[in-house]
Amino acid sequence: MQDFFNNISRYPRYFISFTLGVLLTLFQPFRPLFQRPSTAILASVLLLAAFAFLTFTLRAMLGLNAVQPALY
Repeated sequence: MQDFFNNISRYPRYFISFTLGVLLTLFQPFRPLFQRPSTAILASVLLLAAFAFLTFTLRAMLGLNAVQPALY
């Protein structure tokens, strides 16, 4: 039974290392953009704009920012 719990306790560590590996692999091509300050600022602004666009689009599609009518 001790081996079972020892094996189960390894899964969170595996999940974290797997997720970090995937993220590092995905962002590796963008690393040279952050070497110079001018491209780093531009890349940061574009990343922030893409995140804001995605957030606003999903909120509008899901109706999360709809105004509720007042009940009197």
